[in-house]
Amino acid sequence: HGAQTAVEKSVELIDGVEAAAYEPGVSKPTRAAFVVLVRNSDLRGMKQAMRQIEDRFNRRFNYPYVFLNDVPFTDEFMVETRAMTRANVSFGTIPHEHWSYPAWINQTYAQECRQRMHAQKVFYALSESYRHMCRFYSGFFFQHPLLQDLDYYWRIEPDVEYTCDINYDPFLFMHRRGIKYGYTIALHEYPETIPTLWTTIKSHIAKHPEFVRHPAGMRWLSANSGDTYNGCHFWSNFEIGSLEFFRSPEYQAYFEHLDHAGGFFYERWGDAPVHAIAAALMLQKHEVHWFQDIGYYHNPWHNCPQDAESRLRCHCDPAKNAASHYWASCTHEWLDLPDTNTTGPPHISAMHA
Repeated sequence: HGAQTAVEKSVELIDGVEAAAYEPGVSKPTRAAFVVLVRNSDLRGMKQAMRQIEDRFNRRFNYPYVFLNDVPFTDEFMVETRAMTRANVSFGTIPHEHWSYPAWINQTYAQECRQRMHAQKVFYALSESYRHMCRFYSGFFFQHPLLQDLDYYWRIEPDVEYTCDINYDPFLFMHRRGIKYGYTIALHEYPETIPTLWTTIKSHIAKHPEFVRHPAGMRWLSANSGDTYNGCHFWSNFEIGSLEFFRSPEYQAYFEHLDHAGGFFYERWGDAPVHAIAAALMLQKHEVHWFQDIGYYHNPWHNCPQDAESRLRCHCDPAKNAASHYWASCTHEWLDLPDTNTTGPPHISAMHA
């Protein structure tokens, strides 16, 4: 009873919301859910991730889960995941057109490209499902009918770990501060997976200079005023974001341009750089938030809070924090951008196709 009282006080103190608003089946302060793209074969890893998120956060907040799959979920998967939580759980199948080759893709050439990348020892070089996953998260997940009544999503994947108690509502935190995208780790992308991504994006910017609403964000993406891409991206296996941002006409036009270029299949464009480049250029600095207080592990990287107070609610090793590693230097580099709300087209001479 004492622990429950402490939780209720902490929720009221931090968010000013009565604990009763977070009971199962009650409308939450924000229209939000965990969104999980997962296979039936990932059931054990998914239950592990759910156990983590429930113990560390959701047993107190009871946000719903939306599970998505390109094939129907098995009864075993649905029964066992429902048993992990008191929150509402929904299961949806992805429309075929969102998980298949569009008409403009030359599948013979795409197969040749996969073989060539395999010879170069690129991760997931031969995987077609991985490419469909990246394309789905880049352009379609926010269109799924099960997400239509939601404003925010929190992406979860199998086998991840949450290593710190989360005693506040990140969705409400973002809503009250106008934050549109949240991350825990930001990395440099493998350049061999995206040889033409930046050129394709520059061609879009040349046609739609209004796409760049945050010129300072270019500093995070490029060391030479936009001529080349440094690979910085938010690692999207953890992201908490605004669905309104992805549903915007500007973002959807951006995705359509990328989709028709074919790089999701001819190369191995990831949803992480696609999301991150859009966020860096379309959102202001204050609209993107590093959740440095959320302990998170996805092999091989950790986000582990560094302050002494956080160590009282975490079990991660602060010495293994990704942000101290060069490959994850993008994590804190976002914070080094100038505080500016400048909007309008970029004044960058290199922004041409």
